[in-house]
Amino acid sequence: MTPKQIMDHGLNEGEDCFAIATIVRTAGTTSAKPGAKALMREDGTILEGWLGGGCVRGAIKEATMRAYATGHPQFISVAPEEDLKEKGVRAGDDVDGVRFARNGCPSKGTIDIFIEPHLPTPDLQVFGDSPVAEKLKELAPQFGWAVAAAPVDAPLGARTPNRARYLVIATQGQGDLAALKTGLAETNDYVAFVGSSKKFASLSDKLIAAGTDPAQIAAVRAPAGLNIGAVTPAEIALSILAELTQVKRYPLLKVAQNG
Repeated sequence: MTPKQIMDHGLNEGEDCFAIATIVRTAGTTSAKPGAKALMREDGTILEGWLGGGCVRGAIKEATMRAYATGHPQFISVAPEEDLKEKGVRAGDDVDGVRFARNGCPSKGTIDIFIEPHLPTPDLQVFGDSPVAEKLKELAPQFGWAVAAAPVDAPLGARTPNRARYLVIATQGQGDLAALKTGLAETNDYVAFVGSSKKFASLSDKLIAAGTDPAQIAAVRAPAGLNIGAVTPAEIALSILAELTQVKRYPLLKVAQNG
């Protein structure tokens, strides 16, 4: 799938969601051959390209939707029932990074497909102009984040469709409570507070008294960042970027908070 074909559909890498599915191996009789590609919508339908007949469509659709949902590439092997039994697997099994699916077509061919999602660059909104905030805004673009300064006491702008949004409150004594109220006024993919656990506990009491949902408060990562023994603003920013990367790559992983 060429960049021109992608752009012809009005899609831009870094701004829009799309996935590219590529057949990497076939065995037996198959209508599509290795190297065949398709541009996939979020709902698993094909925008352009071809991957074979209806025998593999269901498995490809399911894997594409899973790629979008997780942000991770998917590798599927669609094979006839007897081949699955010979391998000791069943349809739906995941083995060594391969998801197996059944090919019920009379041709009884096997098709291995790699599906790579291309998701928009996530937004990182940073509250405050503290040394940690400034260093984080300096470093984050190098790691694939679209960084912007967030207003401390004004509503955040509308979210970009299909784009994750992460918030880091690095006000460090200059509008902490106001920034937390702004950040927790709506649901975001990640909210972190730069400050001690004791300080955040005190602010949490004030947030609860002001009517903030306790579940939203409990989801805030405080202190922000992974525990790497950070001391300087640059090191603290690095620890936050490490945690941001972990959350982005493994959104379902329960990350220990500086324990």
